[in-house]
Amino acid sequence: MLKKERYKHFVEYFSKNQPNAVTELHYNSPYQLLVAVILSAQCTDKRINQITPALFERFPDPESLAASSAEEIFPYIRSVSYPNNKAKHLEGMGKMLVDVFKGTIPADVNQLQRLPGVGRKTANVIASVIYDQPAIAVDTHVFRVSNRIGLTTNASTPLAVEKELMKFLPDEVLGVAHHWLILHGRYICVARTPKCGVCPLTWFCRYYERTHTETALLKAEAAKVKKAKEAAKNKKLKVISKELAKRSVDKDI
Repeated sequence: MLKKERYKHFVEYFSKNQPNAVTELHYNSPYQLLVAVILSAQCTDKRINQITPALFERFPDPESLAASSAEEIFPYIRSVSYPNNKAKHLEGMGKMLVDVFKGTIPADVNQLQRLPGVGRKTANVIASVIYDQPAIAVDTHVFRVSNRIGLTTNASTPLAVEKELMKFLPDEVLGVAHHWLILHGRYICVARTPKCGVCPLTWFCRYYERTHTETALLKAEAAKVKKAKEAAKNKKLKVISKELAKRSVDKDI
């Protein structure tokens, strides 16, 4: 199947079935979304949504964040990944928002990336979600799903994936396509064991084509049998080891 056909089927399916897909992060302002996305790096949206209500109550705007310190911020985010670094990023981000951008979240991707803790992915999220710009953020889900489905070809970096998606996706769906890919990767095309049995995209998915040929299925079944045999063997060895240890103790007594 040609790549353009895959893109056509991808857009058609999600436009019909998830036309209004949005981020699962909870926010009420551009500032809150920026903070939430910074915190979400290598952390789940569920965890971020649990801690942001108290964080936003204490630091409701860029000015209150700018007036704080990393030490003050840390207790509110201690349960997220890398809390020390993120506390420092939020402190620096707040101060730069106030001192350089007068409390306004910039719309330009390059200007956004000047903020501490804001990389290209975060900048693209803000540009797309808040300012409705034709941008697409590539996180681990977007990277994985794009390559598996066949929307990208041998794209080995997030930037390469971004460029390919930008090239082939229509501008009007770029923003929502980001959420299509994230949600599909989060709930169906998961990292370790993709749920191909319930996936509606298998009929044009390159990963499914490659892994569900007769040869691939036979190899997978052989690997499954081998794993089961090894597990049974290890279980038996543990029983023998325990028995030998018991006999040793009894002998010493």
